[in-house]
Amino acid sequence: MFFEYADTGSWTSSTYKRNENDFKSISFRQRVAKNMSNRNLRKIIIGEDINIPLVLSPIGICGLQYANGEILAAKAAEKKGIPFTLSTMSICSIEDVAENTSKPFWFQLYMMKDRTFMDNLIKRAQSAKCSALVVTLDLQVMGQRHNDIRNNLEAPPKINLNTVMQFVSKPSWCLNMMTAKKLNFGNIMGHVTNVTNLSSLASWTADQFDPTLTWEDIAWIKDRWKGKLILKGIMDSEDAMLAVKAGADAIIISNHGGRQLDGAPSTISVLPEIVDAVNSKIEVHFDGGIRSGQDVLKALALGADCIHIGRPYVYGLGAKGQEGVEIAIEIIKKELDLTMAMCGETNISNVGLHNLHHNPFKIIN
Repeated sequence: MFFEYADTGSWTSSTYKRNENDFKSISFRQRVAKNMSNRNLRKIIIGEDINIPLVLSPIGICGLQYANGEILAAKAAEKKGIPFTLSTMSICSIEDVAENTSKPFWFQLYMMKDRTFMDNLIKRAQSAKCSALVVTLDLQVMGQRHNDIRNNLEAPPKINLNTVMQFVSKPSWCLNMMTAKKLNFGNIMGHVTNVTNLSSLASWTADQFDPTLTWEDIAWIKDRWKGKLILKGIMDSEDAMLAVKAGADAIIISNHGGRQLDGAPSTISVLPEIVDAVNSKIEVHFDGGIRSGQDVLKALALGADCIHIGRPYVYGLGAKGQEGVEIAIEIIKKELDLTMAMCGETNISNVGLHNLHHNPFKIIN
């Protein structure tokens, strides 16, 4: 159930597949006989100096992919010198991650109806010294995810014949989960009035995503959050300009990994028009369909300032815990470095459209 949670999208998964497939139509411009020594992948992102222009995206119930998964992913990101983003719907809490890391991480926030809880959650993120707040805008209503419905996906997992059979077939996962600090939503349990057990937690969570979210709510958040503000879920140039007007420090082009609106365009196809619209007024981050370092370079060449990855590191986490996340990051870093060199670049900040031979996603004015 947890592999399918990570590995599929909503409805027919057409958006999820399009996110991946649209990268294939972009080709590089190969250059030769250039000095490729002393290559540099470092970049300043929202004021932070990071080793690679890469961020680990917020993943809900990451701690059910592998015991204490959020802590392990955060430690892997810290070791590799890149930011980690903790989800509101994480298993390990903000405090759990902060106690087990030494570098500030980012925190992702959903707009929920319980504003007292939200206010306290923002204060908790500030107390934990989170260096950025990532507000996800594209989950006002939940996309229909067929596999999650079939699997009765919950935290902790619902016990029925289907799940029992899955547990029996994965004894190593079961043994690993016995070492987990928590098996429920750590940021919520114990922090909401009248949520005292798993039944009340499930009822509260199901009712909390706020369909009335507007740009005025972003102002409400900005009044309370004093650090860097990033808005995630932008897929339209008009919304990107509204994000600039709202005073965000960065936006993340994202369609929730194809888990919300099935039939939406791929993120890579809308990247150039959004970069063109904001015209350097705000950092443009990119998420969706990244499966290699070559994909990272293609998105950077099309104007993204930074790349966020979800599934690649979750697969590594599920396979080998912290080590698996580190391996996934290292694979992408090596592929990015080698491809950049073959394109004739030595500094990641110089990558641009001139590094592409074919780009089907051009701006038509």
